[in-house]
Amino acid sequence: MTRFPDRPGRPPRLVGVLGGMGPAATADFYGKLVEETPATGDQSHVPVVIWADPRIPDRSLSLLGLGEDPTPQLRHGIRALKRAGCEVLAVPCNTAHAFVPRLADEAGLELVSIVEVTADALAAAGVTAAGLLATSGTLHSGLYADALRKRGIAPLEPSTGEQRQVSAAIAAAKAGAVTAAHRHALAGVARALAERGAERVVAACTEIVLALDSRRVPVPLLDPARLLARRVATVSLG
Repeated sequence: MTRFPDRPGRPPRLVGVLGGMGPAATADFYGKLVEETPATGDQSHVPVVIWADPRIPDRSLSLLGLGEDPTPQLRHGIRALKRAGCEVLAVPCNTAHAFVPRLADEAGLELVSIVEVTADALAAAGVTAAGLLATSGTLHSGLYADALRKRGIAPLEPSTGEQRQVSAAIAAAKAGAVTAAHRHALAGVARALAERGAERVVAACTEIVLALDSRRVPVPLLDPARLLARRVATVSLG
């Protein structure tokens, strides 16, 4: 059993990352995991297996009743990570969390939920109202709204017109085609949420941080992917 000289005790737990939703967000998450790990060299970083399959059907469209159920492909990826020896599961896709908790349970993997980690951070900061920038599927599922309300935090969502702008920016980020107009529109929606009382704006889709300049938001922008990376490092390394 391998142990590391700067980490006495048990060895780190192998982390499985269910990615590809989308590829850029998965790469971004891994970079943040490296940054959030208090390592002194290669050997003290978190051991990771990444399953990145971009062919998984659109999670948001499925939740809206407009697309194929992604459950079979998500299950396939999770089982592959389990076979690889992973003990901990991280999914850097917010919308996928409408599907993955029960699949993680089926496979016997400990899921570190990006939704719960973010809600915990908001509660710890004493936030009473938070704006949500997310896919339409995530908003429709109530993933964040339910988690925030359980902690006494009011969720604030974009209007119908504003959500169309958010969806367009997310789609552009997935295509690697974000323009200045997308960035401007997304910042405008974030500012509108702040004007309605949001004390924080949550980038509740992992593509949002790829398309939104936090300097253009008048309140702190919360990055769930970074919060997830921080928690995963703690869970893995102990």
